[in-house]
Amino acid sequence: MSRIELIQSGKHLNFGQLLRLTVKLSLPAMMAQLSSIMMQYIDASMVGRLGADDSAAVGLVSTSLWLFWGICSAVTMGFSVQVAHRVGAADYEDARRILRQAITACLLFSAIVVLIGAAISIPLPHWLGGTESVCPKASLYFLVFVLALPLLTMNYLAGGMLRCVGNMKVPGGLNVMMCVLDVIFNFFLIFPAHHFNLGGFVITLPGANLGVLGAALGTVMAEIITAGAMMWYLCTREKDIKLKGSAGSFRPTRPVLRRAVKVSAPMTLEHAVICGAQIAITVIVAPLGIMAIAANAFAVTAESLCYMPGYGIADAATTLVGQSYGAGRKDLARRFGYITTGLGMFTMSVMGVLMWIGAPWVMGLLSPVNEICALGVEALRIEAWAEPMFAASIVAYGVMIGVGDTIIPATMNFGSIWLVRLPLAALLAPRMGLSGVWLAMCIELSFRGAIFLWRLISGAWLKKTL
Repeated sequence: MSRIELIQSGKHLNFGQLLRLTVKLSLPAMMAQLSSIMMQYIDASMVGRLGADDSAAVGLVSTSLWLFWGICSAVTMGFSVQVAHRVGAADYEDARRILRQAITACLLFSAIVVLIGAAISIPLPHWLGGTESVCPKASLYFLVFVLALPLLTMNYLAGGMLRCVGNMKVPGGLNVMMCVLDVIFNFFLIFPAHHFNLGGFVITLPGANLGVLGAALGTVMAEIITAGAMMWYLCTREKDIKLKGSAGSFRPTRPVLRRAVKVSAPMTLEHAVICGAQIAITVIVAPLGIMAIAANAFAVTAESLCYMPGYGIADAATTLVGQSYGAGRKDLARRFGYITTGLGMFTMSVMGVLMWIGAPWVMGLLSPVNEICALGVEALRIEAWAEPMFAASIVAYGVMIGVGDTIIPATMNFGSIWLVRLPLAALLAPRMGLSGVWLAMCIELSFRGAIFLWRLISGAWLKKTL
């Protein structure tokens, strides 16, 4: 039997079967997350070779970009969860109907977000405390990504839909392709022409020498190509929900939109508030100087390698719990919740140890500036202690999304960051510098993981329905 047939059959699954299903679904999802993280490493490493000002320009607006990307991604989840429930109930025609409506709704929403982002692109770096040497480059970098949001949203939607029907391999493979394309495009767009002497023959490779702008264009081009491939596969090849050969309206209906809003609205608000807090952290870090801004941005990028497995397992948790819930098997949904969260905590604990040991090498890869590396290493080694509990919050949240429970978890997320992390960071930064900001983050993530574990074990999340 396939995974979905095992869930739909009603048969009892032992611990070994549940763990195998979880690992089988998590590995491709982690690969997709890894490719996304590697793109951040590539951009940071390549831009880092241009100097501290260029690194600071990217770091200054990076949290604001996460805000815009995250809002669009959260909107797609409202439709993906509905599809997971319909697949669990073996109602594939209804799943296709939801997919059609999702394409229209997500494109319209992302177009509105583009207008807002473009309107604030010039003043934003100044609001964040950037210097005159940094702000123009930061504005341009931000604007390029914002203008591409509708196509990037289709990438999020297609990947989410494929994962929610249990197809982790295609999104994972295409995201690896995106990573390779990012390297190629960045190489030719960021730097000037390269000259190589091979046995007396000089070979010249062209280069646009666009710097920070080239980094943005290269990444966006890679993501657009991947989005096209992802949507093509979803609509023409994915056997359970492909749109090719089926008829139906793309006009959103009130019941589908209402259920999508019920899932997405708390997630969107939560992400907006969390990213708002991260932007506030950037404002707290800015007075510490360009070196601290760059080190903070690079450390955030480096630390993402630790939590990458957590988000991959969370994607698998959303699928497994959502399909189990759609099939009417709450007991199975609960067991998948426990197993995926435990697996996430174990995996990210290992990653935390590796990051503590490898922090100097990772920071050296991202920046050649000794002061930036030293500040980043200290930050990463503080953060490494929080990885197990950070995993608990990430995966448990994915579990709860699977049943459509988002309001209380979203409140827990943004309440924790605003009421714990921000006050502590503001208190510690003047006394401890960048290390104080990261110590505040470590304390807050440990607290957040504890409250998510409490809610997971209580079972209250299983009482929420769409």
